[in-house]
Amino acid sequence: MSEREFDVVVIGAGPVGENVADRAVQGGLTAVIVESELVGGECSYWACMPTKALLRPGTALRAARRVPGAREAFGAPLDVAAALRFRDHATSEWNDAGQVSWLEGAGITLARGIGRIVGEKRVEVTAADGSVETLVARHAVAVCTGSTSVIPDVPGLDDASPWTNREAAAAQVVPKRLGVIGGGVVATEFATAFASLGSHVTMLVRGDALLPSAEPFAGELVLAALRQAGVDVRLGAAASAAERAADGTLSLTVGEGETLVVDELLIATGRRARTDDIGLETIGLEPGRSLGTDDTLRVLGPDGSPVGSAHDAPGWLYAVGDVNGRALLTHQGKYQARAAGDVIAARALGQPVDDAPWGRHVATADHAAVPQVVFTDPEVASVGITAAQAEREGRRVRVVDYDLHHIAGATVLAKGYTGQARLIVDPDRRTVVGATFVGAGVDELLHSATIAVVGEVPLARLWHAVPSYPTLSEVWLRLLEALGRDTA
Repeated sequence: MSEREFDVVVIGAGPVGENVADRAVQGGLTAVIVESELVGGECSYWACMPTKALLRPGTALRAARRVPGAREAFGAPLDVAAALRFRDHATSEWNDAGQVSWLEGAGITLARGIGRIVGEKRVEVTAADGSVETLVARHAVAVCTGSTSVIPDVPGLDDASPWTNREAAAAQVVPKRLGVIGGGVVATEFATAFASLGSHVTMLVRGDALLPSAEPFAGELVLAALRQAGVDVRLGAAASAAERAADGTLSLTVGEGETLVVDELLIATGRRARTDDIGLETIGLEPGRSLGTDDTLRVLGPDGSPVGSAHDAPGWLYAVGDVNGRALLTHQGKYQARAAGDVIAARALGQPVDDAPWGRHVATADHAAVPQVVFTDPEVASVGITAAQAEREGRRVRVVDYDLHHIAGATVLAKGYTGQARLIVDPDRRTVVGATFVGAGVDELLHSATIAVVGEVPLARLWHAVPSYPTLSEVWLRLLEALGRDTA
C-alpha cells in the first residue's frame, strides 16, 4: 500500500471541498482532494445547477406571458426537449473534465476513490480498480462529504424505487403523473419545474403549510401559485404504503385508504449528513450523524473540545458544508469553506487566527444572516430571522410589511404583479435583523438585505440609500416609510 503526504487532505470534491482546498493552497499549503463521484459534487450535477435550469424555461415563459404585447407572441407550449437539453448544458452533460482542469490549474491534487479516515490525520482511498493508498495530512483533514436525501419509513417505499433529487434533476423523460412527498424547498421547486414541463403533479404535505420555515405569507403565495398552475397540493396528507406495479406505475395509499397512482414519486422530506462510511468510528466519533463544529469549523469531540487538540495543538479535523448541519445551502458551505481553508493555513504556518465574531476565520453568518432563495414562481428570498423566530427567542422586534403590487417597478414588470415584502427590525439597535421578499424577480433584492443585516446598517443611514426608479428596489423606501422616520 502506497502513501503520500500533503499538508491538507479534503474528503469530497463538491464546491465546498474545492474551496477549502483552494484557500489552503492560496495560503501556502499543499492539498489533495478525494472524490469517488464527479468533481463538482451534488450542486453541479444533481441539485442547484440542474434544478435551476429546469425551472428557468417555465419562469421565463410565464414572465413573458404576464406582459401585454409579449404575451401575444408566446402562445406556444414549452419545448420540453429543448428545456431538458438546456438542463444538460448546465450540468456539462454530467462530465467533470472542466472541474478537474480547474483543480489542476489551482494546484490541487485529485485522488479518485472512496476516502475513509483510518486514524489521526490518515485517510485511506480505495480506487475503482480496488487499489488502496493512504494519504497522510501534516496539518488537517477536512470532511466535505455533503448530505443525502432522507427516505421516510413508509411500508413498501424502498422497494418502489422512488426518486430523490438526483433522479428528478437528471430525468430524461418527464412523467405524465408525478407524486411529490414533502412541502419544503426541494418539493416546491421540483413541483414548479415539472408542472411547467407538463407533468400532472400531486403533492402530499404532512404539515398544514408549504415552506414552514419561512414567513407564513411566503408559503401561502407559493401554494396559491402552484394550485393555479394545476398542481394538486394536499395539506395534512401522508402516504401510509407504497407499491411499484408490474407496469411501472407506483401506487400510494393516502389517508383513509385512498389510492393515488403516479408514474414517478419524488421524496423531498429532508436531508442528512453523509457520514455513514467515512471511518469516524476509528477516531471515536459516531457515524451517520452531523459533525458538530466550532465557528472555525473544527470538529468537536464528545468532550466538547476540537478533535486532536492538546497543549498547543489546535486540532486537526474539520467539517465543512452540509455535513456539519449548520446551514444546508451551497453558498453557505462555500462561505464556511473560505473560512476553514484560511484558518487551516493560518494555524499550520503559525499566523494569527481571527476568530472573533465576523472575523476572517469564522462562519458567523451561519447564525445571524443566512440568505436563501426558493426558485418557485413566485420566488421567495429571505435572510436573517423571521417574526416567528424572534417570538420563540423572546426578541423584541418590529415587523413591517408592504405589498409589492404597489411598487412602480412591479407595475412595469408584469400586469397584475403579486408579491409581499417584510422587514424585521431591532427597535433598540435600529437595524434590520431579517427580511423576506416574495414575488417574481425578488431574488436580486436579497443581497441588499443581506448587506443590511450583516453590516448592521443603521436605519438612519438606509434612508440615504436611494433606490432607482422604477425598480422593485423601491420597496426599501416604502418599508422605511412604513416604519416612520422617527424610528431611525
